Amino acid sequence: LHSCLTTCSTTCKKKIMELSGDQVEKFHRDGYLIVEDFMSPAECDRLRQRAFQIIAEEDLSTHPLVTFSTTDNKQVRTDYFIASGDKIRFFFEEGAVGENGELKVPPEKAVNKMGHALHVLDPDFKAATQNDKVRGVARSLGLKKPCIVQSMVIFKQPHFGGTVTPHQDSTFLFTTPMNVVGFWIALEDADTENACLWFAPNSHKSGISSQFVRTTAADGTVSTILKGSNPNPEKEKFVAVPVKKGTLVLIHGEVVHKSEENRSDRSRNIYTFHLYDAGTSVWSEQNWLQPTEKVPFPSLY
Repeated sequence: LHSCLTTCSTTCKKKIMELSGDQVEKFHRDGYLIVEDFMSPAECDRLRQRAFQIIAEEDLSTHPLVTFSTTDNKQVRTDYFIASGDKIRFFFEEGAVGENGELKVPPEKAVNKMGHALHVLDPDFKAATQNDKVRGVARSLGLKKPCIVQSMVIFKQPHFGGTVTPHQDSTFLFTTPMNVVGFWIALEDADTENACLWFAPNSHKSGISSQFVRTTAADGTVSTILKGSNPNPEKEKFVAVPVKKGTLVLIHGEVVHKSEENRSDRSRNIYTFHLYDAGTSVWSEQNWLQPTEKVPFPSLY
């Protein structure tokens, strides 16, 4: 599997992808952009296989069964979450963990997401992140020194894949000035049945409504708080964005977006990572996520 992905990444490096002027204009107008066929179906399948292999190889009995929910942020105040920026850690669906803290389904059916340093610590995800296709898109957007700050596989499990409430990525990844860009790659078809993305177009031009910050108590305990309130546009302002497997969705850091609970019998696996332009902005020292000696924020070019 690893050799296959390495061969794939070598092939990908030969493909220079640049956005057209119209695509760049649309991204800045709407706050998001759909780029079809960014990855081949075979590349998507191999990344999914690698994700499940990572889960299978991990002894999850040594991990706390921390659930992830955007409607209850208790998990983002735990050390397990706050210290995950330079590790590969696992966060579970609320519906997959029983009252006594046991998994009700096999681990590969229970994980909500894993992150946040796949792009550094795993060779296959590193190859899928640091390649000439990604560099070409970043250059098209005018990024001077794009640095990768985090990466995740989000599994959106069948039947109980959790709701992601309306939010702006720059709430959690704050820079001055703000210039975070998310790369969201569908590893499977994503539609309204299995919880595709929904966007509020043009919602990125009014700034962010909240900031998620790291705090340190008098006893040295590190936690997080949300200053302000999450955005809550009227329901009719959102548009569904169904996409085919292999599609890249570029996400402006300030655009409001969400996804619903996945009640279908199909998963909606995706790989996502975020960049910021270290050449033109400053990373906030208040962000929950900070570079470490083990995993600094690698530059794309």
